[in-house]
Amino acid sequence: MEIKTGDSYACRFRIDTVLDDTGQPANPQDNKPSKIGTYESLGIIVKRDTEAKLVKVLDETTRREFIIPFDNIWDIDTIEWVN
Repeated sequence: MEIKTGDSYACRFRIDTVLDDTGQPANPQDNKPSKIGTYESLGIIVKRDTEAKLVKVLDETTRREFIIPFDNIWDIDTIEWVN
């Protein structure tokens, strides 16, 4: 899908990161035991860098932002904002 400037998009994404015991991305401020693993979720594309082939995604589950390579996003679709 071609991403057009000015439109809003969401996507599924995958990232290898430090996870907590529940499988969610670990909070760096917590001292809970963690492990390295793969986290998948749905997020809103906040910003994209076509030269570096990266997107900044706001995760719908954790409300945290992640930098994701183009190769790790899929199911890209337009979103419509509703008040």
